[in-house]
Amino acid sequence: MPSRTNSDMEIPPGLETTKRKVAHSDEHGFSDDLDQVRVPNVIVMVGLPARGKTYISKKLCRYLKWTGFKTKVFNVGEYRRTDANAADAIHGANASFFSPDNAEALKVRTESARRAMEDMADYLNSGTGSVAIFDATNTTKDRRSIIIDFCKKKRLRCFFIESVCDDPAIIDSNVTDVKVNSPDYKGLMTAEQAKEDFMNRIENYKRQYEPLEESEHESLSFIKVINAGRSFKVHQVRGHVQSRVVYFLMNIHLLPRSIYLTRHGQSEYNAMGRLGGDSPLTEDGRKYAAALADFFEEEEVPGLRVWCSQKVRAAQTAQHLKPDFHTEYWKALDELDAGICEGLTYEDIQQRYPKQADDRATDKYHYRYPSGESYEDVVSRLEPVIMELERQANVLVVSHQAVLRCVLAYFYDRPLSELPYIDIPLHSLVKLTPRAYHCDSTIYALDLDTQEWTETSAQLPLCDSPRD
Repeated sequence: MPSRTNSDMEIPPGLETTKRKVAHSDEHGFSDDLDQVRVPNVIVMVGLPARGKTYISKKLCRYLKWTGFKTKVFNVGEYRRTDANAADAIHGANASFFSPDNAEALKVRTESARRAMEDMADYLNSGTGSVAIFDATNTTKDRRSIIIDFCKKKRLRCFFIESVCDDPAIIDSNVTDVKVNSPDYKGLMTAEQAKEDFMNRIENYKRQYEPLEESEHESLSFIKVINAGRSFKVHQVRGHVQSRVVYFLMNIHLLPRSIYLTRHGQSEYNAMGRLGGDSPLTEDGRKYAAALADFFEEEEVPGLRVWCSQKVRAAQTAQHLKPDFHTEYWKALDELDAGICEGLTYEDIQQRYPKQADDRATDKYHYRYPSGESYEDVVSRLEPVIMELERQANVLVVSHQAVLRCVLAYFYDRPLSELPYIDIPLHSLVKLTPRAYHCDSTIYALDLDTQEWTETSAQLPLCDSPRD
């Protein structure tokens, strides 16, 4: 099992170092804690309603989980809706519930935030997770001060993400596409009524909104995401997790686009059941390559870019695509390296290296082939690819089974335990269309005999054979 690359993973109970215990003593103060590497992280959202906070929270959570951090979102709105006293929030949306003048409702909202914070601290300090995302408006300095003091008491590192937006088109789109269908409104009023009420809710929050300022607190760390990523302001980033959060947020965008994923056509090694290698395509593989080119000729995807593995079988699969698709060849997209097992069949491995076969069956994600790679290694080398996929418009990726499993696990938000088992058949094409809170998935399967594509709207299932 390879060593972990992230330095902010939780410490098992009883394994805290002397250095950490000293740093946590009152004599040395909280500021010294911030310099330690094994401190659980709290990511705190800030901003008016309809500024994309929950969108950022969900997307960031998915990314951190994919890279190996145990992460969970704590949405205060969900706690509010389960509060027995929050009648307005459960039985009928009403913007007055969010007025700073509504003392009774403020008590409910404060209690909801307290419950979420306590659950968040339990999640982190129990060792269950290493990163918690606190998703709420947190629009006042007083509320943020409470959170900072709470994190200080619980020995948690705190980082704020403020989503700032004054673009009416972005705000209107968020309200129309997302907020009118929220649990506060769904089934209770028309879309027009919900939109009107939500705009009134925003006005109530504006009355008390205090943007983040560097002078708020000496230990304040934050990033401001302005108008959905058109510009940023970053202040006092501490630690590995916060650095990765900033790196991720500066690469995502909300523009509509599609990502196409396909394995290479059948190779000679595929036909023989052998792992890896660099063999050329079979006749069936060449038929698929030609059909793939025809598919995109008819599809007319604007500005399509092609990213291809450097292996022969992948390059041959992409060779018939139009030159103006701008094909790029990525070493990072090469298949998982099977090391000493390259070129062998699974039966060969079972006979020659039975312990290796058993170890792989026990933990397929972390298992590393001798002189080769693990799925965890592939995820690590694919992180720049994921960042570029988040930045780009329409892209076709021509790669391999293990690599595409890693990419699909990210966009499908699948747990790492399922990642090595996603079933990606040869001669099929996956179209991913990222949405605000999910990712649409369409599968195109080619019939080699008829050269007809069958279209299905679904995520790819897990494979029947755990060995492959």
